[in-house]
Amino acid sequence: MSKRKNYMKIKEWELDGLRAFCGKLDGVMEDAPGLNFYYSFVMPKLGKEFDLLRVSEEYVVNVELKSGNVSDETIQKQLLQNRYYLATLGKGMYFYTYVSGVDRLVRLSNSGRLVEADWEELARVLERQRDCYRGHIEELFKEDKYLISPLTDPGRFLRQEYFLTFQQKDIKKQILKRLKQNEGQKEQGISVQGFTGFPGTGKTILLYDIAMQLSRRDKVCVFHFGSHTKELEQLNERLKRIDFYYYENTERLSVQRQYSAIFVDEGHKMDEVTLDDILMLADRWSAPMIISYDREDCLSPDERRMIGADLIEAIPGFVGYRLTNRIRLNNELSTFIRCVMCVASGNHRSEYPSVSLAYATNSEETRKLLHNFEKEGYIYIWDAALGEPRDMCGERIEVSEATCKEYAKVVMLINGSFAYDEQGYLRYPVGVENERGQESIVRNLFHGLSRAKENIAIVVENNEPVFDRLLGIVQRDTNKGR
Repeated sequence: MSKRKNYMKIKEWELDGLRAFCGKLDGVMEDAPGLNFYYSFVMPKLGKEFDLLRVSEEYVVNVELKSGNVSDETIQKQLLQNRYYLATLGKGMYFYTYVSGVDRLVRLSNSGRLVEADWEELARVLERQRDCYRGHIEELFKEDKYLISPLTDPGRFLRQEYFLTFQQKDIKKQILKRLKQNEGQKEQGISVQGFTGFPGTGKTILLYDIAMQLSRRDKVCVFHFGSHTKELEQLNERLKRIDFYYYENTERLSVQRQYSAIFVDEGHKMDEVTLDDILMLADRWSAPMIISYDREDCLSPDERRMIGADLIEAIPGFVGYRLTNRIRLNNELSTFIRCVMCVASGNHRSEYPSVSLAYATNSEETRKLLHNFEKEGYIYIWDAALGEPRDMCGERIEVSEATCKEYAKVVMLINGSFAYDEQGYLRYPVGVENERGQESIVRNLFHGLSRAKENIAIVVENNEPVFDRLLGIVQRDTNKGR
């Protein structure tokens, strides 16, 4: 009945509630047996579940099923939350809860109150629904409708047209709880909390969401380490109670006023001097610090030029959290990127349908291949150390400017200087650095590929050993026994 490929695990009391609901509808609707609902649908990535959903062009009907007696407050809270999530469909909405244990039907009014309902009323609502959606319900809830980046969609972020996952909400709750506990206890020292996770786990949106909430009480600041983009300027201009400071690696901090809380984005890019400067500000202002950062565990230790993550976690009293649920990256792309960085990781898949590999013997062939990928909608993310792209027709962006952004399709270049070491890590010749003289080229490749949401393409130029290792990743089954 749920149209799933595999049978659901469903408890007996859940079946009893569903039977009771069907029986009540059958008593007031002649066509009740012909109704179709999506049963126990869970929104991708968010984990938000709905018992019964029915969607038409005009409106959506949601019915929640309860067995025992539950409080009106609990019912109202759930239906209001359902309305919040289903608003992404942009349709009219009807929300009901049926408590089978006490044979009670209630609905959520337009003003958000809980009111008693009758079955004839629900029947009329269902009868008016014509041409209901019968396809894959997940198609109506694409992640990009409610999972965004503040730097890719600053307008939607400012309008709060986004959701946090359950894991993000849990970390936010713990951080705010600890901040409240530490209020007025300066003798305990600076409160420093942070969270890490692989690219695509939603660190930036979580950091900015917490900053938005704390800024309601007093002005806060965000130190952003990386490129100074027009999206950050837009946020800085619109968010009057949050001040943004942008820093390249060689700059010293210059702050004009005092703030009630300090937020640090891309904290792994900090050096020891910069971190000490921020800690002194936090101590002077008695302001808590909240930091988002990457650990980059899949890279060779020698490629992790910056030690910001180790410095952060060594702060006395530091409390850390880890995001593990990927929002932007799906498991396929995430696994592929980790295997590219270390072919000996042992974390392989049998197939990679969203990955494309291409080989060029010279720069002219590289240009043509990149040109073809750009015509297919790929964003070329390039590293200044590998040369500036010329005569390209599509959109491209330098790797430092792609920080915290996201794109559906990403293509990048691996030239003849890359190689795998004896431990299986991807490496670039020691002493070869990009124009900033700070960041690892392999590290840039890792973060550039991690900007992709749907597809990844890699063009390998004049490097057969590396290309062969990449083929070994994507053609793992066919290489068995070779």
